[in-house]
Amino acid sequence: MASAHCLLYSCKFGRNTVPLFLCPVLAAYSSWTPRPRRRVPSIQKRHQHVETAAATTHDLPTPQQLLDLPRSCPGCGAFTQAVSPDQPGFYSTNRKSVKAFIARHGQNLEYRKSDESEAFDRIVGNADTALLSQLGLDSAKFEKNAHHASTAIPTPLCNRCHDLTHHHAGVSVIHPTIKDISDIIAETPHKYNHIYHVLDAADFPLSLIPSLQRHISLSPLRSQNRRAKTSHFQFGRRAELSFIITRSDLLAPKKEQVDKLMPYLVQVLRDALGKSAENLRLGNVRCVSAKRGWWTKQVKEDIWNRGGGGWMVGKVNVGKSNLFENIFPKGRNEEDGVQALRDVAERGLFNQPAREVPEQRHGLEQEPRIEYDNEAHEEEETDMSPLGDSPLPPAPLETAFPVLPLVSSLPGTTAAPIRIPFGDGKGELIDLPGLSRGDLEAFVKDEHKLDLVMRHRIKPEQFTIKPGQSLLVGGLIRITPLTEVPVLAYPFVPLKCHVTSTEKATSIHTQKAESGVATIAKPGVGNRMDPAGTFSLKWDVTKQRSGPLTNKAAAGLRPEVLPFVVLSVDILIEGCGWVELVAQVRKKDMEAVGATAEFFDSKPYPRVEIVSPDGRHIGVRRPMGGWMLSGPKSVSRRPPARPRRSMKGVKKKHEASEKRRVTIICNPRILMP
Repeated sequence: MASAHCLLYSCKFGRNTVPLFLCPVLAAYSSWTPRPRRRVPSIQKRHQHVETAAATTHDLPTPQQLLDLPRSCPGCGAFTQAVSPDQPGFYSTNRKSVKAFIARHGQNLEYRKSDESEAFDRIVGNADTALLSQLGLDSAKFEKNAHHASTAIPTPLCNRCHDLTHHHAGVSVIHPTIKDISDIIAETPHKYNHIYHVLDAADFPLSLIPSLQRHISLSPLRSQNRRAKTSHFQFGRRAELSFIITRSDLLAPKKEQVDKLMPYLVQVLRDALGKSAENLRLGNVRCVSAKRGWWTKQVKEDIWNRGGGGWMVGKVNVGKSNLFENIFPKGRNEEDGVQALRDVAERGLFNQPAREVPEQRHGLEQEPRIEYDNEAHEEEETDMSPLGDSPLPPAPLETAFPVLPLVSSLPGTTAAPIRIPFGDGKGELIDLPGLSRGDLEAFVKDEHKLDLVMRHRIKPEQFTIKPGQSLLVGGLIRITPLTEVPVLAYPFVPLKCHVTSTEKATSIHTQKAESGVATIAKPGVGNRMDPAGTFSLKWDVTKQRSGPLTNKAAAGLRPEVLPFVVLSVDILIEGCGWVELVAQVRKKDMEAVGATAEFFDSKPYPRVEIVSPDGRHIGVRRPMGGWMLSGPKSVSRRPPARPRRSMKGVKKKHEASEKRRVTIICNPRILMP
């Protein structure tokens, strides 16, 4: 009884203790029999969720139903389990989709044998009528069978994914470490692998995993040396790396504007990788948008052409699952099947007797197919028995249009690796669970946690922070200038911002005084607000922000001759966005302060102090110029000119007047009374 009670929460996985939904042993152990009427009080309390409309009853599946359920949830990847209803991978048998799946894909072998014939009917039904007539097949029959096959019941989602889809209610799972991700990729069955490191454009490059190259045996990134070795095999396998920046529609409104930002993004990535990336080419960087469809087709073609194992690696809420849905090469198996039928028609195999083409028929039968006899069924049950300590789940059967991973704004939606093959064994794409991205949401009220995620491009408002004032970002972040220079702030965040005196901002930020300023911070977290550091506005943007002074069409002055300099920096908020800070300083003031500096390499840049929860979740990068790129356009001071007179019908009126004048000249009596 003690061991059974421990299985409710975790199981032993080698020497480590992992959650229940990550235990392949329990998912495959068919002889385990749960108690159908057992109810654990703690589990019932967990289901009193504030967002659910009514209490949900969970019926534990019987041992036979447990065998009929899918091996893992296609939405989150968790192994199917019948122990804890509040964990991923649990299925309630009272749901209609689960009942239909059990009735359709149960242990009846006749249904399993029909899967192959349905796939054949679907491929033949999509072919041309002329091609079917050439093969001597009835097109109407196969079209009817193809329509029946197209209405196949999809694999249902577990209760957690179902609640996330329809009720937006759910809890996060345990986030893996980089060591766990490395162990999963080490179990790859493919010789050629490609790692797609997914980065978020909202806080780029804070979502970068700098230790990825060290923990995973990857091929070295290409350097500027043309003779350097570019491929690296280890244990008979090769793994390459590509960077994919997702949600690029948050940076600029047009695709052409994002394309112009590529040199800047590559330079920021080079700065984030450190000194080791100074001589790298970094030609493996893509900037895509799954929402707008920018460059997703090219990534999809790369995945199809590479084949092998494609691994989606990144932190939580960077858009891996959403990108997975757009770049997965689905529906190409049926195209290959139709092409195979054309090849058969050209060879005329259907018109030849069976005894004349024994080799061809034997060759067709040698394709990998699943044999549904008793021995194979016993082997399948043997495979579903304890799977060992492999963290990589078994590969599912390949379908043309599979159920793709669930897309949700909840951090940690994907609980386990999700493997989806494509190309009739050509390769597969694996969506891995996201690594931890910080616990900033732990300081936010429950009703405002979804507000931290930037869903659309922000058109920021310009805030002027004068000396003695501070900027509050959602009541979580405080930005205070330390120099006597006005600072312009452009917050690209989905949170409300407010400028007030530093004394008042400090009391509001630490929750020592109540105010009408909107804040999303939880009550009682004010004592955890610590300084995150002091940052300098050290990047020169004088040429970009001087307007007509440096414009070649206007004054055309060089920035060096101007008596001032404009400095800027981007302050990053992890998982939320960034704040662009700009300040204008006189060159004489900088030279005077620089002459009295203690160190010869110190420059009197304007500085700001950032205060955040636990002094974390803050980063810095060179300025992107988002305000100049996608901010509101300036309105001309000149009033609009009077619109041009409409010339519609003027020619007809002119011709009529000329005709009347000629008539009067020829016949003057018309004017006589």
